[in-house]
Amino acid sequence: MAIYGYVRVSTREQNEDRQLAALTQYDIPEGNLYMDKLSGKDFKRPAYRKLMRRLKPDDVLIVKSIDRLGRNYKEIMEQWRIITKEKRADIRVIDTPLLDTTYCKDLLGTFIADLVLAVMSYTAQMERENIRQRQAEGIAAAKARGVQFGRPQIELPEDFAQQYGLWRSGEITILELAEYCGISRSTLYVRLKEYEERN
Repeated sequence: MAIYGYVRVSTREQNEDRQLAALTQYDIPEGNLYMDKLSGKDFKRPAYRKLMRRLKPDDVLIVKSIDRLGRNYKEIMEQWRIITKEKRADIRVIDTPLLDTTYCKDLLGTFIADLVLAVMSYTAQMERENIRQRQAEGIAAAKARGVQFGRPQIELPEDFAQQYGLWRSGEITILELAEYCGISRSTLYVRLKEYEERN
């Protein structure tokens, strides 16, 4: 039997220390600790996939909370099934003692764990959807206030109309026009379309 730990944070800026501190009490060998810095929307994560390849029957996977495993209801349920039924390994969710398959392996224990898992997985996905909705609302409100997102658009030179004419008459190439404007050729095509629609 081997013990594994899995840690996930959504972005590189987020701190994983709280999860790592919670896992230290389980004496997990350093080589058995896996961490991803990716969204929980799916399970296409490199460290998680490596962990799944190593997981064997009677091994134990420990995570701090169910949302660290993932935030997609259907996929959490599917991964739980793969780990506990196909791989015949156990899972222990530190923050939710009822989600610990090392205890109560009888029918009632399995039923309770599955029921709690369904509720917690649903809650994790709803939280993810709420976060996305709050972000969208915040962006919409900021745009309504005139906040600009992304890199500021480079202004075209004052004599762009003249340079545009030279390009249209074949006196300069599209690459020369892009260099003159200080933008990439792909950006220039977008700006040309905007210019031509306005003029």
